[in-house]
Amino acid sequence: MFEAGGTPRAALTLQLGSYAGFVGAHWWNLQDAVLHCESEVQERKVCPDVLYRAGRTLSGQETYTPRLILMDLKGSLNSLKQEECLYGDMKIDTSVAWQGNLMTHQEDPPAKNLFLQDLSKLEGGMSSDGDFSPRALPLSKDVSQLPTQLHVSQKGHQLEGSVRVWSDYLRVRLHPRSIFMIHQYNDDGESSQLEAFGQGESLLHDPTYLEELEDRLHFYVEECDYLQGFQILCDLNNGFSGVGAKVTELLHDEYSGRGILTWGLTPVIDNVGVSWKNFYRLMNTVLGIVHLSSHSSLFCPLSLNGSLGLKPEAPVTLPYVHYDASLNFHSSAILATAMDTFSVPYRLHSSQFSMVQLADAFNSSGRKVVAAGAAVPFPIAYGQSLPDALCSYQLAVPWTPLSSCGEQKDSCCFAQSVVLRGIGKENHISNLPPGSQPKSALHVCETGEEVLGSYLHARCPGTFSTSYLLQGPCKVLAPYPQFFSALLNKQGFLLDKLPGCTTAVESIPVLTALQSSPTLHSALYSLYKELHRVDVRRWASFFSAGIELYDFQEALHELRTLSQCYKTSSELDESEDEAD
Repeated sequence: MFEAGGTPRAALTLQLGSYAGFVGAHWWNLQDAVLHCESEVQERKVCPDVLYRAGRTLSGQETYTPRLILMDLKGSLNSLKQEECLYGDMKIDTSVAWQGNLMTHQEDPPAKNLFLQDLSKLEGGMSSDGDFSPRALPLSKDVSQLPTQLHVSQKGHQLEGSVRVWSDYLRVRLHPRSIFMIHQYNDDGESSQLEAFGQGESLLHDPTYLEELEDRLHFYVEECDYLQGFQILCDLNNGFSGVGAKVTELLHDEYSGRGILTWGLTPVIDNVGVSWKNFYRLMNTVLGIVHLSSHSSLFCPLSLNGSLGLKPEAPVTLPYVHYDASLNFHSSAILATAMDTFSVPYRLHSSQFSMVQLADAFNSSGRKVVAAGAAVPFPIAYGQSLPDALCSYQLAVPWTPLSSCGEQKDSCCFAQSVVLRGIGKENHISNLPPGSQPKSALHVCETGEEVLGSYLHARCPGTFSTSYLLQGPCKVLAPYPQFFSALLNKQGFLLDKLPGCTTAVESIPVLTALQSSPTLHSALYSLYKELHRVDVRRWASFFSAGIELYDFQEALHELRTLSQCYKTSSELDESEDEAD
């Protein structure tokens, strides 16, 4: 029905769960912001075709939509239609075979927040203030043909009080085959919750759901000339961890040789005491980590929680972001920004680095789990050189941990992939006056790539490192939350003092690191210890959902084995021996 050209090095994204939807909505909004901004001259530019597909409606309109399958529960769409309305000429058969009398009940449509109302007003043209909506125009991949008004940042919206679900701020259009709803469970309320790993696994034992998923996978995969792999965003804290386990197992079996990069997502958890919900969450998390890492090429837990145990540590702080930890709208924006930068290596025009190669760089000695860190934004003053900025981080890493593993005690790691974006070429190196004494070894480097590489080598000597430096920043246009410090200017650079009036931040420099780190040893082992020392049979309802007690105990053992992969020779075993 739709024409779609083959895409080199394509990736298919799967979003599994409500919080994955929150992160995913920001993720796609970030991609959309770049698509509709004037192209920037840079040596390495991210290729949108890796994540997007070109198509055409029956009326001949060109489209450019995310290559995406998202699974969520009843009630998560709010005002977004399950079939979407991008392909308006798709006819859905609504005929009814029943010949008797019919009574029709019509519900009022869900209320839209101001942001969605503005998008609706702009359908088909220009609003009164001269702004265009990307959703209202033909979504051609040839952005140069779009009206210049598209390059103007959208007006700000304060959505903190009006966002209930991720679809409340999604600004991109989706293909009709993207949205896959699970109607037997509810997104909110106290009943019919997808709250246990076994429930999620059982869903894909149902031929109806399994066949529907396989049909959607085949639709996207078969149109690609070369599919490099799958990137999966999956809730860890609820029953979607079980869904993710079956999905990754299916992909591993059916698409051997393709990369599977899985991001295990956990929203910020209220630390208000231990209850059965905490134990459910922890058991879902442990089973998710074990199964998702087993079937993925690379697995990375992502969360702003200080830890993921029964009593989570306080959420991490970011020096120049004042986020509300209770709002998924806020926390998911930070994780999406980090993911957008983590994934750069396999999305570049000029790089042949694939998902599989990224995973292979970390996978030695059974290490399929990585820890993440990010500086959102990377703190650098306007006009400051990269060597000067990095020299201020000689004693501590410049990024904040995002994998709930705690602070890194030293710079040691087994392997790492680091990406820095948003620094103009004129600031890559130090422009020393002739005859002046360089402040450090970084100040004598001749390229920005050499500066970043030298910094990483000095901090982690002997570590296998890959690093990428991009001039283009991360665009944070509406509806991205404006939770930044007043010390940032419009481009996200640090100011010397507070300005007389604040201005909306439209872009930021970002630094991210994926590391195979010894911190994973203590993080994974602490989860093992918390469940190893309790009688999990107390939560019989968790196991009645489909998982056997023996299988759970086996998963605990595998988690302990996995944690051992991250031990260094200097670490002692006394505490582990006592626990066992």
